[in-house]
Amino acid sequence: MKFASTILSFSVLLSVARAGSIVTTKHNLSVNGTGTYKAVTESQICIFCHTPHNSSRVAPLWNRASSGQTYVPYTSSTAKAHPGQPTGDSKLCLSCHDGTIALGMVLSRPAGIQMQGGVTVLPSGTTVLGTDLSNDHPISFTYDSALATANGQLNSPATLTGAIHLDANSQLQCTTCHDAHDNQFGKFLVMNNMASALCITCHNKTYWSTTLHNTSTKTWNGLGTNPWPHTANTTVQANACENCHRPHAAGNKPRLMNFAGEETNCYTCHNGNVAAKNIQAEFSKASVHPVAATTGVHDPTEDPVNSPRHVECEDCHNPHASKAQSALAPTASGDLAGVRGISSTGNVVNSIANQFELCFRCHGDSTNRGPARVARQFVQTNTRLEFQSSNASYHPVLAAGKNPSGPSLIAPWTTASMMYCTDCHNNNQGPGAGGTGPNGPHGSSYTPLLERQLVLTDNQTESATIYALCYKCHSRTVVLSSASFKLHSKHVSDVRTACTTCHDPHGVTSTTHLMNFNTAYVTKSTKRNAGPTFTDNGSGHGTCTLTCHGEDHSGYTY
Repeated sequence: MKFASTILSFSVLLSVARAGSIVTTKHNLSVNGTGTYKAVTESQICIFCHTPHNSSRVAPLWNRASSGQTYVPYTSSTAKAHPGQPTGDSKLCLSCHDGTIALGMVLSRPAGIQMQGGVTVLPSGTTVLGTDLSNDHPISFTYDSALATANGQLNSPATLTGAIHLDANSQLQCTTCHDAHDNQFGKFLVMNNMASALCITCHNKTYWSTTLHNTSTKTWNGLGTNPWPHTANTTVQANACENCHRPHAAGNKPRLMNFAGEETNCYTCHNGNVAAKNIQAEFSKASVHPVAATTGVHDPTEDPVNSPRHVECEDCHNPHASKAQSALAPTASGDLAGVRGISSTGNVVNSIANQFELCFRCHGDSTNRGPARVARQFVQTNTRLEFQSSNASYHPVLAAGKNPSGPSLIAPWTTASMMYCTDCHNNNQGPGAGGTGPNGPHGSSYTPLLERQLVLTDNQTESATIYALCYKCHSRTVVLSSASFKLHSKHVSDVRTACTTCHDPHGVTSTTHLMNFNTAYVTKSTKRNAGPTFTDNGSGHGTCTLTCHGEDHSGYTY
């Protein structure tokens, strides 16, 4: 009866194999196989993995020995699961797919099975995982409710009742995603992965349902590099997770990204060949957020304020959350959804509500934020503090301005308006500058990432061009007339003083009208041995004590 039982088990195994159409897959290594690798004479199909006699005593009647290799498991700073050495079915799969044991080396044929073309082990390629599994989706870890809770973005294992399943020990194995007997969905997947349906059976990423990476029907225009070389899908929506990630042989190990260089994963679509705008080209301009300067420095668990200095696309954009949603200042638009930032009070915000919170992450309290571009009388390089509403003056990024009079403001700007950081720091060829380029501070021809030109040095002939950034909101005609400060024209046009020689555009703690002198040009009054100072004497009136362009203003009142 024991013999009959064994024969029955093997018959059932063959029946399952045939039902799963293994005959027409690459896993049919027999002489009659249709794949690249097949035997010289062996006509049996199942024998390459299974045998009814003299098996390794490992279910299901396993006909191969373990390679005995020590593997490098997947690891990540954000992973809550910590896989060790492969177990269960994964260990069986690796007896071929680690590339160390000959395909024809089976227990039931002591001499082995000879393969055509002299092939022994599985030749190198995408199907050979090797012994370094750190660039492959993690396997052989317990997927239970505790893991799902700790991760926060995994579905409960109780929901895995369909094609995707765990093994008898509640571990995720190769067989959770792959069925070696059935290739109807390609790559021996247990279900169709169109729109990453397989991935999201386990992964429940926050914001994913509304992100453009899940909903966009954009296609590749056929130019440049194919953004989806490892799938047959042709839209962003259909590729979904695989727009950026690769479950095996990933270029970036900890996040299983397609490419090692962080920004390269974005460029394959955001170079104008899938997405409408060419973001990649912006980073070739004179002033940029230097995403190419570092590789492998960014980490999702890093200190949001004082991590090693770097910037990557994912510092400003959450690819699982970004969406098309417009907003009004100071509210963050949809392309900044789900990113971390720093509030106006200096607290960490896990998902920003306002655009300035993102900017403050690097340009606020960071100790590595760099020096000021203009030597100021009152030195402050922390933009979070520069824009505080408790300051004497500021551009209205955190709150509406304090000056009740704004005769030079160009409609629709009013004294009650609020503004974005990107109203000044933006693409010089973007929509804000009247161009058709992409929006955002990726790159600009004007330093520091200015939307329009603003010359910071004196002795320049005044024009609408060199102070274009100021004249975007402040009428040049009004500024240079008596309707504004009556001596503007004398300073800017006659003496050729730059706007920034007197005004600090972010904000100043102690002086009104953004007065914060550039000390390269403005020094103390030699007559009074005092200053430089500006005293606000009320609307349209003030006193200066300083020396500028060789002229001593000793308590000069206007």
